[in-house]
Amino acid sequence: MSLERKNWAASHWNSVPVLGERVLGDPVTIKTAHSTVTLAYQANILGYWHKVAVVWSKNLMNHSLSIVVDSLEGDFHYASKIDLKPWHFWSKKGYKSFEVESKRVDVYWDLRSAKFSRSPEPCSDYYVALVSEEVVVLLLGDYKKKAYKRTKSRPALLDAFIVYKKENVFGKKSFATRARFYERAKEHDIRVESTVGGQREPEMWIHIDGVSVIHVKSLNWKFRGNQTITVNRQPVQVFWDVHDWLFKSPGMGHGLFVFKPGLVEPESDKDGSSQGSDSDSSIGSTYHSVRSTGGAGQPDFCLFLYAWRVE
Repeated sequence: MSLERKNWAASHWNSVPVLGERVLGDPVTIKTAHSTVTLAYQANILGYWHKVAVVWSKNLMNHSLSIVVDSLEGDFHYASKIDLKPWHFWSKKGYKSFEVESKRVDVYWDLRSAKFSRSPEPCSDYYVALVSEEVVVLLLGDYKKKAYKRTKSRPALLDAFIVYKKENVFGKKSFATRARFYERAKEHDIRVESTVGGQREPEMWIHIDGVSVIHVKSLNWKFRGNQTITVNRQPVQVFWDVHDWLFKSPGMGHGLFVFKPGLVEPESDKDGSSQGSDSDSSIGSTYHSVRSTGGAGQPDFCLFLYAWRVE
């Protein structure tokens, strides 16, 4: 990965809400009941790196895809929204155009055969392509050959890369998502299960690809914590905060889970003597030290899972 990409990822990390910051600015609430998946990328558009957010959103009435491109200064956004209404077959394939820095950018998509699980984001058999000056600057999905054929465009010389994924999931006891922790590694199924709200003492399990990797007993006392797990022989930091599950009514709060590849940065390597702390927890300062120590070529990535418990 180029130095420019590393610097961008490092600086952007500071703007991503970490566990100790308590989901600042997250607009999703139980009242809207929108399942959302936000994928934040950096893509080279017109010779410059831009932040690109891809947002999949679904509730009982609507299913949509939005693509938002930041201006170079980051103070303006260029957006395109696609409504994927089930009764409009034509909307599952098409293209739209919008301008970025006064230049045309096209979005092509084909979701006619897309397969979905519980997430608003498709898991296979689709493509979404962002095209600028006959270059595919961002390509999502597994129908890559079809995307290049339809757009009549060439691959980008500098690949886009993902910085973080943020997903809001609603459920009673089980919350699922998926993520790829390392480049060129396979995507993993992630599931959080709990006994909160039942007759038993609250417990929590985190499963990766069906295997239990974390089991927390006495959750009333251990509702915040962190642990290092190994996924395909690579370290992944897992942080959790389920305070609202235990001490608020269902639907009035959520659990937050952070999955960050790499090892926690040693205290001696941090910038400055203090990173601050969470007012609710003595280990809050640990949340701010989740930073990747991966080698060259591995961009920073983080998964944020917001688990909303409902009856």
